Amino acid sequence: MAVGDGTLPVLHEIAGIRVAVVQAGIKYAGRDDLVLIELAPGGVCAGVFTQNKFCAAPVLICKDRMGTGLKIDQPGYCLVNTGNANAGTGQPGMSDALELCRDLAELLSVSETQILPFSTGVIGERLPVDRIRKAMPELVDTLKADDWPRAARGILTTDTRPKGQSVQLIYAGGPITITGISKGSGMIKPNMATMLGFIATDAKISPVLARQLSVELAERSFNRITIDGDTSTNDACMLLASGKSSAPAIDPAHPDYPAFYEALREVYVTLAKAIVLDGEGATKFISINIREARSTEEALDIAYTIAHSPLVKTAFYASDANWGRILAALGRAPVPEFDLSQVAIFLDEVCIVRGGERAPDYTEEKGQAVMARDHIAIGIDLGRGSAHETVWTSDLSHDYVSINADYRS
Repeated sequence: MAVGDGTLPVLHEIAGIRVAVVQAGIKYAGRDDLVLIELAPGGVCAGVFTQNKFCAAPVLICKDRMGTGLKIDQPGYCLVNTGNANAGTGQPGMSDALELCRDLAELLSVSETQILPFSTGVIGERLPVDRIRKAMPELVDTLKADDWPRAARGILTTDTRPKGQSVQLIYAGGPITITGISKGSGMIKPNMATMLGFIATDAKISPVLARQLSVELAERSFNRITIDGDTSTNDACMLLASGKSSAPAIDPAHPDYPAFYEALREVYVTLAKAIVLDGEGATKFISINIREARSTEEALDIAYTIAHSPLVKTAFYASDANWGRILAALGRAPVPEFDLSQVAIFLDEVCIVRGGERAPDYTEEKGQAVMARDHIAIGIDLGRGSAHETVWTSDLSHDYVSINADYRS
C-alpha cells in the first residue's frame, strides 16, 4: 500500500555523472539489485550518515574516505547493493566491503579510495561477495547518463515504487540540472535520514559549500520524516556535484543563489516526502505542524511524540476522528510549564481544541470529513514563542505488521 499514484517524473541526465544497474542475484533472482554511480574527475561529493551506533561496514568506510567532504581527481564511484545491509557483520563484513571496493577499483583502474560502498537490506548476514564480483564487469560496461529511472528502481527494498525528482534552472545565465533518487519505506526515523538518497547536479560547488548544503538540507528534509521511529544502521544521503555545467560556480553571495538553494531544497524535500508516501503499509500522509513553540527542539519533541504514538497512527488508519489521542500525545510531550489555555489543535482547517478543551464549533462530522482524506495536516498552536517545525509521517496499518513480520522470509 502507498499514498498517491507515485508516478516517477522525468529524471534529467546530469553532465559528468553516469549510472549503471544490473541483476546480481543478491537476495532475489531476476531483480535489479546492484547500482553504480560514476562522478567525473573534478567533481565533489558530500554526505550525511546514520547515527546508529551499530552502523554498517559501508557507512564506516564512506565516513573514513570522505571526511567532511571529498573533491576527486580521479573518477569517483558509489557502489550500491540491495538485499543485504552488511550490518552486524563485524570484521568479516568490513573485509567483504573492502574487498569489493578493491575489485571494482581494479576493473576501473582507479584508487580503491575513490569507491564509496552503500548497502541496504537484511541485517546480520554476510554479503554474497562472489555474486556481486561476478556482476561487476557488466556494471562497468553499461554505465550511461540516462539510466536514472532504472537506478531509482535498483536501490529499492520493501519500497513499492521508485522515488525520484529532477529540477532545471538558470543560474547566472547558465543552465543547472539537479536529479535525485531515494529509497526507504520502513525503519524510518531521523538520526540521519534513515534511507539511501543520491542527489546529483552539474553545478560547480566547492567541497566546503557542498558539505554545508548536504547537512543543512538533509536536516530540513530527511531528518523531518518518520514512519516507525526506528533508525536504520545503513542510512546515507549523498550530494554529488560534477561541476560540468557552463554556469559559474555557486556563490552564496550571488543574487541567483536563493533560486539554486530552493531548487536543491525542492529535490531533497520531495524525495523525503516520497518515502513517507510509500511508508510500509501507509494509507495516509500526515503533516504535523507545530507553531508558536519556544524553540526548534521543543517543536520537534512535540511533533515526534505525536508522530510516534501508535494510538494516533492507528486512529488515522481507521479514519477515526478520535482527537483525544492527539491531545493525550501532546500532553505527554517533554515540554515544561505547559499552559493548556494557550493551545489550539487543528485537523486541516477544522479546529478541534481551543483553550485546552474541545472547540465550541467542532463537530464529529467535521472531524470525520478530514480523517477520510489521504493527506491530512495536524496543526498545533502552542502560544509559547515563534519557533515552528513540520514533521511528516504516515499511519499504522495491518500491512505494516505483515510486511515486517515476513521481511526475512
